[in-house]
Amino acid sequence: MQQSAAVRPDPTTQRKAAIARGAALEHTGKVVIEPIPNFDLNRTIFKTLEGKAARFVMNTRVGKQARWDGAATKVVQTEYAAARAAHPLPGVSTELMDFLVSECDFNVEHADGSFLDHLYFCFEYTVQHYPQHSPLVMLLHSILGTGTNTFAMTADKIPALRPLMTPWEWRQVQAFPSVLRLLYAGPLRQELRRHARRADAIASIAFHRVIDNAPITLSGEDFWIALNYQLIHLIDFLPAANWSMHQNDTSFILFRDLYDLLALADKRGATVGYKPSAGPRKPEGERQGVGEWLTTLIPVSLSERMAAKSVTRFSERIGHSLDYRITWASSVAKAG
Repeated sequence: MQQSAAVRPDPTTQRKAAIARGAALEHTGKVVIEPIPNFDLNRTIFKTLEGKAARFVMNTRVGKQARWDGAATKVVQTEYAAARAAHPLPGVSTELMDFLVSECDFNVEHADGSFLDHLYFCFEYTVQHYPQHSPLVMLLHSILGTGTNTFAMTADKIPALRPLMTPWEWRQVQAFPSVLRLLYAGPLRQELRRHARRADAIASIAFHRVIDNAPITLSGEDFWIALNYQLIHLIDFLPAANWSMHQNDTSFILFRDLYDLLALADKRGATVGYKPSAGPRKPEGERQGVGEWLTTLIPVSLSERMAAKSVTRFSERIGHSLDYRITWASSVAKAG
């Protein structure tokens, strides 16, 4: 049996635009950015973040919502409806949906909407723009942990979850949270960039599963696929507008670097359009207090180092190792 399409959430206009156009998009001039009423960071996946400064920065970045121009909304809705008609969404097995409902806890927010809304965005985008690989991976990508030590399930439920997908899908699902942390930590991206011209020489990569630190190994081919899944995932964390002002948002930094890295390696298989902002730093349709303005002045390099330290602390708290080892076709690279 298959899950009914009727239970799928209706994406936000920003998500619909990304799905319809296959791109990370800046909507400056079409939206007004407003604070989310009664926003509470403790109800989100960032509830485990510590430190007043870090929590303030995160509040300014995710505690916002976009109010769209009516005409722009109609255009996006028409494009999205056409995309859905041309690319029907596959069903998800009743057994898997039952597991998600009865055995998992997704009762956290993802800034603009629920965490399930985020998962479905990734699922829909993959169906249309990465059709050569399973969209189910993206529906389940954070089931074994997020980057901030929130877990939808416990490790003892893995034997029940694993048979509900193919072995290949399972390898990608269990690897996703680990790959995300390794990307934020930094050394892996640096090593991949140094060797981007010989991407096909990666035989395998070994690292550790976030939820229980169990060892994982992906083939080189599967690893590049995993990085494409990561690129799709990051689209949903980008600012809706005023990109020139938000260059130091950590998710935006990682998106830009991964987008460029996959191009250098000639491994960008997913369709993800992206055009850097050429607009001024002055915000349009986005009011800012002094504190919020100051956060936009943090240098990109500092913001990146702060993100790396944060993910390292989160992994240390749960006994998760960020060590990794790439095995090259001709030699073995040093561990991260």
